[in-house]
Amino acid sequence: MGQFGIGQAVLRKEDWRLVTGRGCFTDDLQPEGCLHVAFVRSPHAHAEIRAMDLSAARAVPGVVAVLTIEDLDAAGIGPLPCMTLYKNRDGSPMAEPTRPVLARGRVRFVGDPVVAVIAESRHAARDGAEAVAIDWEPLPAVVDLARAFDPEAPQIWPEAPGNLALDWEIGDPQAVDRLFAEAERVIELELVNNRIVVNPLETRACLAEYDPATDRLTLTVGSQGVHSMQAILAERVLRIPKEKLRVKTHDVGGAFGMKIFVFPEYPVCLHAARLLRRPVKWVAERSESFLADSHGRDHLTRVAIAVDPDHRMTAIRAQVQANLGAYLSQFGPFIPTECGAQMYVGVYRFLAAHFRVRCAFTNTQPVDAYRGAGRPEASYAVERAVDYVARVLGEDPVAFRRRNFIPASAMPYRTALGYTYDSGDFARLTELALERADLAGFPARRRASEARGELRGLGMAYYIERCAGGADESARVQVLPEGRVRIFIGTMNNGQGHETAYAQIVCHALGVPFDAVDVIQGDTDLVRTGRGTGGSRSLPVGGAALERGVRAVRERARRLAADMLEASEVDVVFEEGRFRVAGTDRAVGLFEVAARAGEGGLDKTASFKPDVPTFPNGCHVCEVTVDRETGRVRIERYTVVDDVGVVLNPLLLAGQVYGGIAQGVGQALLEEVVFDSATGQLLSGSLLDYALPRADDLPAIDFSYVEIPCTTNPLGLKGAGEAGAIGAPPAVINAVVDALAPLGILHVDMPATPKRLFRLLRSASSGRAR
Repeated sequence: MGQFGIGQAVLRKEDWRLVTGRGCFTDDLQPEGCLHVAFVRSPHAHAEIRAMDLSAARAVPGVVAVLTIEDLDAAGIGPLPCMTLYKNRDGSPMAEPTRPVLARGRVRFVGDPVVAVIAESRHAARDGAEAVAIDWEPLPAVVDLARAFDPEAPQIWPEAPGNLALDWEIGDPQAVDRLFAEAERVIELELVNNRIVVNPLETRACLAEYDPATDRLTLTVGSQGVHSMQAILAERVLRIPKEKLRVKTHDVGGAFGMKIFVFPEYPVCLHAARLLRRPVKWVAERSESFLADSHGRDHLTRVAIAVDPDHRMTAIRAQVQANLGAYLSQFGPFIPTECGAQMYVGVYRFLAAHFRVRCAFTNTQPVDAYRGAGRPEASYAVERAVDYVARVLGEDPVAFRRRNFIPASAMPYRTALGYTYDSGDFARLTELALERADLAGFPARRRASEARGELRGLGMAYYIERCAGGADESARVQVLPEGRVRIFIGTMNNGQGHETAYAQIVCHALGVPFDAVDVIQGDTDLVRTGRGTGGSRSLPVGGAALERGVRAVRERARRLAADMLEASEVDVVFEEGRFRVAGTDRAVGLFEVAARAGEGGLDKTASFKPDVPTFPNGCHVCEVTVDRETGRVRIERYTVVDDVGVVLNPLLLAGQVYGGIAQGVGQALLEEVVFDSATGQLLSGSLLDYALPRADDLPAIDFSYVEIPCTTNPLGLKGAGEAGAIGAPPAVINAVVDALAPLGILHVDMPATPKRLFRLLRSASSGRAR
């Protein structure tokens, strides 16, 4: 295995390039003659476009072209497709309104793109955009999910009566009804999963180029995978052969699900590049990102749990309203349905479960994947509801969970919603987490806080998620005579450390120097196929494909080495990068064998398609103080014990968990998208009004893990990229509730801002708390 193999805490090899300014992001590219685009976006949440005057914009110095939907229609450019459509509960198709690349006659959210202005410079493009004159007829709008289904709510799409996009369910409602009828008690909780702006460090950007000699387009874009971008843009939007579009991605400054998707700016830039025969570039400003990017979460959930006389949970029912925004985003309907619905049983022995979601159209930005994508919503609902049930019953939430956990002895365990958990020891991880969190010392810490006039609470949450299932991934492995190993793979690094992780798999199997491994991603001309990065699939799926490819190369090399050594294959062993005849000193190196193979060296491609997903899980324990006078929450301690299967690199794992926790804490305490209910204006449209977590919002995180190998993954991996963001929100809110429970407060919605808690504390002091 060596110091760079699987399981070693290897430093990220890509970091030196990035921290010394040698990275290459989309905005770093500035080809000669490059034009720039600015978009005119709707200032209204809902309005008819009565007329447009583009003459002043076209007269602005430096403006080269002004495009509207009529120009795109004339060029044969199609709408942006939704790739995940479902049937309603009654078998009828869901509503599928068309999303034009630029607005056609009507706008449906503040930020809806209407006109594209292409100019010699960014400043000229912005000046041209400001010169566009549009005659608007404002229409009533609905931005509040709670009002979307009201009979008097404004109708957004004629093909979606009552603003209902989809009514979908899973589970056994009859069995749930029976168990509810037999239950000692049925306890309900209503909760909010607040809307999130994704806010990656690098805003979205694209560069489009056209080669008239080959009639071929190239799009360079920050993405989570170039192949899906190529297929959707070419075949569904531009309506050209896929081979006529090359898509490239260089370094990406964060993505979190949002950069998977095709957005309107990309086909506009491609069309402009082809029309004008010059490179065309667009880079979002931060305030533009708030308006133009897809958002995340935004659910209203009612959870009901039945318990028997022994306080064992028997059945769960979850009824969800999910906001899809004004248009169906690429995977929008998938997120609140198949992506997370089957996780609404958590780690508990429910006998029956029923989940129903009604997806709504509103006059807001489209909603799609955000780190965890459906599973954080499920985990939050289940873990808050379980905590709430325990408190209503007068039980300790930890003891209540212990009684209802699926035991390790029951693995593999088929849940009430149809998944089979292959492995896990939830009770063991809980005990380890509580021990590391010093649960025994908490009463003393609480008393000390009370003496200072503070409230103190400790909350836990046990998350489980499903990831790394579904589509296949391929990896091509080349061992070159000049002493390099090249990996071609269709996943896409967005900061996770793929160059390091994939190199470790290669070093583990081939014994080559760590720095001799080159990872090639993000180019449809160089990498033949790929499914991209998302759902924590890159290592469990891409890594498994790579491991197969490396083994195939090694076996091919063994045959050649046997010939070179004039020995039988069965007598040839492979150790530390060399093939040796067993019991002798006759040996030949891997790269010597690659030279024998010919000019291209050793070259093998392998694929892996998971039959079932993996189920990473873990226990989060959060301890907070709440200032009685201001409502400010401070996280004092944070402990996590995770089971992500076999750990490939402990440092990479810790980095993923820390980042996910920070985002989960942000949602729990700080982040909130706020619209004006009357006008639909985004009131939290900049980082002055939208709070992101900072370093001083988090303590040092006590992170550890237990390796319980996944039995359904060739490498034993379970995936870890989203775990922190899934476990953190319920752990934080459970801790806040624990602090407030002595005042009679049993639930707090996210985000638990000082303003919200201040009001709750004032209500509690006047006897109005619930």
